[in-house]
Amino acid sequence: MTLPAATLSAIADRLAIEDLFVRYTTALDRGDVETIVDCFTEDGALESPTVGTYSGRQGIRDFALRFARFRERGAQLRHVISNLAVRIEGDTAQATCYLLNLLTCDGRTEVLAPGRYECDLVREEGVWRFARRLVILDHQVKLDGI
Repeated sequence: MTLPAATLSAIADRLAIEDLFVRYTTALDRGDVETIVDCFTEDGALESPTVGTYSGRQGIRDFALRFARFRERGAQLRHVISNLAVRIEGDTAQATCYLLNLLTCDGRTEVLAPGRYECDLVREEGVWRFARRLVILDHQVKLDGI
């Protein structure tokens, strides 16, 4: 059985968007600044109740550097995402997923406030990137050192 080209294209887009979410969260956990920056469009924006609002490549880099320094000081975050829902319309998409963060520091691990990501995405030259990423948490979280 051969699938129609439109179906194959939709599957490829869905997988590429899922990969974007995983690349972003694992790069954040590793302190991989340049991968995080590359996950966003040139004018991309991130809004988080924990760390504020950042926009443009330099703003996203500043955000990523904060998390990299947090990790360098001994904190290990693990972003766990699930229930990814995607709606694709040509070269734009909206995606949402659940978010759970685990924080290990000084030999102790704690579960932080659950929440979700609400994202607008754009396909640029065949690559999906975040144009806007909104973090919504069930309650406020304070990360000492971020």
